Amino acid sequence: MTFLLTVTYILGAVIVGIYLLLKWIYSYWYRKGVEYIEPDFFYGNVKEMIQRKVSLGGLFKKFYDNLKSRGLKYGGCYTFFSPVFIPVDLDVIKSILLKDFDHFVNRGMYYNEKVDPLSTHLFTLEDERWKSLRSKLTPTFSSGKLKMMFPTLVSCSFGLEDVLNEYSAIQDAVDIKEVSSRFSTDAIGSVAFGIDCNSLKNPDSEFRQWGRQMFLGGIRGIIKAIMLMTLPNSFLHVIRFKMTSKSTEDFLMNVVRDTVDYREKNNVYRKDFMHLLLQLKNRGEVTEDANIIEEGSKSKVSDRLSFNEIAAECLVFFVAGYETSATNMTFALLELALNQDIQDNLREEINTVLKKHDMQFTYDSIMEMKYLDKVVDETLRKHSAGTILTRICKKPYTIPGTKVVIEKGTPVYIPVPGIHRDPEYYPDPDKFDPERFNSENKAARHPFAYLPFGEGPRNCIAARYGLLQTKVGISAVIKNFKVTLNKKTKTPIRYVTSGRIPEIEGGVWLDVTKIQ
Repeated sequence: MTFLLTVTYILGAVIVGIYLLLKWIYSYWYRKGVEYIEPDFFYGNVKEMIQRKVSLGGLFKKFYDNLKSRGLKYGGCYTFFSPVFIPVDLDVIKSILLKDFDHFVNRGMYYNEKVDPLSTHLFTLEDERWKSLRSKLTPTFSSGKLKMMFPTLVSCSFGLEDVLNEYSAIQDAVDIKEVSSRFSTDAIGSVAFGIDCNSLKNPDSEFRQWGRQMFLGGIRGIIKAIMLMTLPNSFLHVIRFKMTSKSTEDFLMNVVRDTVDYREKNNVYRKDFMHLLLQLKNRGEVTEDANIIEEGSKSKVSDRLSFNEIAAECLVFFVAGYETSATNMTFALLELALNQDIQDNLREEINTVLKKHDMQFTYDSIMEMKYLDKVVDETLRKHSAGTILTRICKKPYTIPGTKVVIEKGTPVYIPVPGIHRDPEYYPDPDKFDPERFNSENKAARHPFAYLPFGEGPRNCIAARYGLLQTKVGISAVIKNFKVTLNKKTKTPIRYVTSGRIPEIEGGVWLDVTKIQ
């Protein structure tokens, strides 16, 4: 009896201790004098997301709306046991992303160069390693280099037209996300790897299967995501946590190694991203000539990219350019199907501009399509592919005009969908209106009210390429086809709650009619 009482007392003490510890953890923002979203036991504020009742972007939009409705410029929440700072005021966001960037240089993402080499890329790297790599890669996305890659990108659109011609001929509904993903796979495969993936002709091509597999989360993906949210990076290093699956690592490493070996042995010149990476690997700089290797190059070894760095950059380039571009293209075509007047205006612009360029898509002709710019910008506003921007506080930071200090190591999550759907900046936010992005309206709006690619020194380095790829895909479709909504598309449209980026329940199905 005494033993049972002792065990009971110990268990009771443990339970009370855990309860008091959680009370202490969940009082963090209260102790800091920061208003916050009331947390749930264990989950903090992410219970709905874990239960797949709401997506990550949808969840943080709710947080944004909650804090904004209370007249707050910022607030706090908890991802399980970790306190997270949520800025709402655009001037506070500007300070974090730009003015006081030195406090928020890093994203706080996990990477492990030895155990998981493909996790070590520009998106995850920190401090001087990030700065050094960013400066090396920046020239690869200049206007001149994008012009160089453009013909390769346009050639992929021919297959897109061929596929849609087949659907038009048999009057069958098109799963436009699937077709857009195949186009993106071919474009990224060709531009990044120099490989003709042929996924538009063959939906079961090896690259297409790999692309699908990468974005299938499943239970394993959920567990990994929870571990990344709840466990400190130092502990993940100790347990040798690996984010990249073995199949992805094996496939990509083999593809990149074969490509690198062949080009270096034969000094192959191809107008693509891989050529520029190989110049950085062998010469330590991006140059205008066609040579991968320069005899007697005096660049330091530290200035050159390693093979693993090239492979990691290929991975992040594929991930960032494949799924987001396919998503943006899908939503743009959905909105154009729902708004025939906008579609007609866009088609008229495309044809008017192309007549000045011998009906050929060129880099300059795409740049002249200003209404196309507005359509893409409004798509990115209404259907933000990026859900939140993450930063981690590098050193204690006092919020301007307050005495509130964000402590070192505190994650900062900027809720992009909340900003993009805020009626203060975008009246009637559910309406698709490209004129929100005419020069007059843009000038009247706070510049940080639009963050599809982030802002400041750590914005998306490949944003211009991503926009270019999306614009080529959309213009190739609208020039040649009229798109309308097929009855297989569920209305009213609802977002999938379990995805990492926005998707529509049941998919987006369109009818395409060839324009004679």
